[in-house]
Amino acid sequence: MVLDLRADPATSRGALSRVSRQLGINNDTLRNWVDREEIDTGVKPGVTTAEQQRINELEREVRELRRANEILKSASAFFAAELDRPHKR
Repeated sequence: MVLDLRADPATSRGALSRVSRQLGINNDTLRNWVDREEIDTGVKPGVTTAEQQRINELEREVRELRRANEILKSASAFFAAELDRPHKR
C-alpha cells in the first residue's frame, strides 16, 4: 500500500503515516517493512533478505567447522601424547 501511494505524486507525502494509522501498525515497524521490500526488489541498495539468510547460514557453518576443527586438534594432541608414552609389555 505504501509503495503504491508513494508512486503517485499526489499521495506520496505522508503515505507511510496514513497507512500505519489505517492498519494500526507502528510507523517504525511499517517503515522497516517498506525498506526491506525496497531492498529486496532492488529499489534501494542493501543486502537482500535471501542474501542475509545465506550469510547467516555460512556464518553458522563456519562456527560449526571451527568447533569441529578444535575438537580434532584436541583429539590429535591427546593421541599424539598417548603414542609418546612408554607402554608396558
